[in-house]
Amino acid sequence: MRTLRKSAIAVALASVLLAGTAGAATAATPTAARPAACSTHWGSLLKSAPDSGIAPLKNIRTGRHACFDRMVFDVPAATGKVGYHVGYVDAFHQDASGKLIPVAGGAILEIYVSAPSHDAAYRPTYPAKAAKPLPGVNLAGYKTFRDTRFGASYEGQTQVGLGVRARLPFRVLQLEDRLVVDVAHTW
Repeated sequence: MRTLRKSAIAVALASVLLAGTAGAATAATPTAARPAACSTHWGSLLKSAPDSGIAPLKNIRTGRHACFDRMVFDVPAATGKVGYHVGYVDAFHQDASGKLIPVAGGAILEIYVSAPSHDAAYRPTYPAKAAKPLPGVNLAGYKTFRDTRFGASYEGQTQVGLGVRARLPFRVLQLEDRLVVDVAHTW
């Protein structure tokens, strides 16, 4: 019985050593990068949160990530978290006038940010024009984003239409000097 137990231990030890050696041999060989595991539990329903201090919008920029495309609204003079109202719509209509603004893509995400695109004297702080693409935003090479359109800056908030490939999960991150909207590449 003792010999059987010693043999079993010896076999187990040899297996561990061989596995470690095999792992070390393969670790030195270059391998293709594994795709990142993407979490898409964000959902696609309406998301909103109040603001704690309205300040002018200064810039809108975008970025590409492994699992999502990102849009960032910069509000550097904000005195608290930037408020928002973000959700999918069937058509994008300019705030106040109701004018239909075409937005390319399989789905349209309407974004309201509690930050006007002008200062208290109505001087522009973000140089966008109604129904036009966002200035300085180039979506070439993005997996999810297809189009952007400026809606309006009305009653202390800015409205943007974001055309995306399809109705995909999104999240909104509320920070003190910016608002971040991420749209996943897949479900």
